[in-house]
Amino acid sequence: MVSRAERGPVADWFWTIDRFFLATFILLMGIGFMLSFAASPAVAERLNLDSFHFVKRHAAFLLPSLAVMVGISFLSPRQVRRTAMILLLASLGMMVLALFFGAEVKGSRRWISLAGLSVQPSEFMKPAFVVVCAWLFSEHARQPEIPGNLFAILLYGIVVALLVAQPDLGQTILTTAVWGGMFFMAGMPWLWIIVLGGSAVGGLVVAYTILPHVAGRIDRFLTGEGDTFQVDTAREAIIRGDWLGQGPGEGIVKRIIPDSHTDFIFSVAAEEFGIIFCIVIVLIFAFLVMRGLSHAFRERNDFTRFAVAGLVLQIGIQSMINIGVNLELLPAKGMTLPLISYGGSSMVAICVTAGFILALTRHRPEKRAIERSLFRSGMGVPAE
Repeated sequence: MVSRAERGPVADWFWTIDRFFLATFILLMGIGFMLSFAASPAVAERLNLDSFHFVKRHAAFLLPSLAVMVGISFLSPRQVRRTAMILLLASLGMMVLALFFGAEVKGSRRWISLAGLSVQPSEFMKPAFVVVCAWLFSEHARQPEIPGNLFAILLYGIVVALLVAQPDLGQTILTTAVWGGMFFMAGMPWLWIIVLGGSAVGGLVVAYTILPHVAGRIDRFLTGEGDTFQVDTAREAIIRGDWLGQGPGEGIVKRIIPDSHTDFIFSVAAEEFGIIFCIVIVLIFAFLVMRGLSHAFRERNDFTRFAVAGLVLQIGIQSMINIGVNLELLPAKGMTLPLISYGGSSMVAICVTAGFILALTRHRPEKRAIERSLFRSGMGVPAE
């Protein structure tokens, strides 16, 4: 146990970190590792791989991901902002390279090879984009003469253009929803709400019109006709699981779900551990989002408030999309369940998000005392 009397980086971290957030992130990672034993062997056998191939790879990414999360949580808000800026520039650059040199998978170019590892740059772009936009919104709120909102709009346009070029409609919708929520918090005028809302609807119509795979997924969702094998099988797995599940290793339907270890791991959890277990997973994500929004509500610094809210919304909305697809409440879309689904890029990137959240929600008594003093004197809160 680290003593409160100790003064050092580790001691300061231990006594200022939000332990509820930390425990929640580690719990989700543990659930994901446990479910990898249930979901991935059948997929590995279909690919003529060792039964525990994906389990081993999942385990190999756990410790580096945890190290990334804890390491980032030591950063100050200023260092978080600088790290996010570097990460955003690097990920945008790799997204451009992926369009020209990346491997094409199912008609999309989202992956690029680095040192023998396949990396999806858009996963790392998301948390960095949130933090940088939070800084831009906060700078405009602090000094209206700074065109922070305009720069945030331009940055959003660049990100969306790259995502559409891949194409990746799911990530585009996720990024738009999170960015819109942050812009709303920053005091978006109602005219902008109408314009941007109309643009979002128009973008979906255009995507439906010119992208056959998007039109196909939406049509299958609305009519139930066509190739709906994966979502139908996922629903069957959930129904078979009933309230308490069939038991660990007893799932049968999971064996024929093509992406059971990634996009449809929630259905595997339902078949083997039951609907009650799935409700617990949903409640964990709900707790994470509500605690983050509670932190943001109490936070007086605009940058920290916008960033924390945006980061937890990103995790919350992504989990909603994944679970909604599994329950056939949304059209099929390849999107992982944060910290639970298999995927190296996804796990490390979500741990970057978690690290940013932990860093920005650390209790800093000296900073709070300065803020209270400045508010009493009417000077406001200084920028980080």
